[in-house]
Amino acid sequence: MMPVEIHQGDSPVILSLPHTGTYLPDDILAKLRPQAQVLSDTDWHIHQLYEGLLPGATTVRATFHRYVIDANRDPSGHSLYPGQNTTGLVPLTDFDGEPLWLTEPDAAEIDARRVAYHAAYHDALRAQINRVKAQHGVAILYDCHSIRSNIPFLFEGTLPDFNIGTNEGRTCDPSLEQAVHQICTAAPGYSNVLNGRFKGGWTTRHYGQPDSGVHAIQMELAQSTHLASENPPYAYDPDKAAPLRAHLADILKTLETLAPSLRRPA
Repeated sequence: MMPVEIHQGDSPVILSLPHTGTYLPDDILAKLRPQAQVLSDTDWHIHQLYEGLLPGATTVRATFHRYVIDANRDPSGHSLYPGQNTTGLVPLTDFDGEPLWLTEPDAAEIDARRVAYHAAYHDALRAQINRVKAQHGVAILYDCHSIRSNIPFLFEGTLPDFNIGTNEGRTCDPSLEQAVHQICTAAPGYSNVLNGRFKGGWTTRHYGQPDSGVHAIQMELAQSTHLASENPPYAYDPDKAAPLRAHLADILKTLETLAPSLRRPA
């Protein structure tokens, strides 16, 4: 299986989806503990949730599971959240702090996975960012995520529905951050936070360089907003998802509309 699926669009908006894939090669799958093979830490159905919301958007989606290697982590292994519980480049525990592996991968195996999967994903994403920026003079990277709404190992209490991450405003123009936050705040029945527990992963922090014409925002959604249950089989609930999709479409269309205002004079 190819590690990356790409759909090229003509919009200045790019959707990156690093955690919706469920593919694990047989040799890696065999090293996982049986309970880990449920793949509970997947960003379940996020590609389905966003499908068709902005027809011109480019999408770059990892097909491999984050247990193979996490495409939203620093390839050096440096922690994004020093001093807090998190999972690494190749996670050794799941989101509940339980061990994943019967046999943990060594440094050589992690490096091989980095080359085969992590680098392949980011080579593809970088190419699309460069193409879109060349076409529009600006690129807006919107990093799509979801997570269970209650995970004591990672955070206290219940996660808000919309978790907007811009690394404290560093990864995008303030107008984009403000517009997204306003839409989420106005969404009836939904809660939100800006730069709360999730401030943006490596993808958002690495590519979000407003001075160079690349703006990045991470959206971490609580899975209670679109799943029938946050337990196996993690089924998608179209009725729950419908109002959420309307708000997400508003976000993406607003980002697209704002893009021309971000172009810098030649």
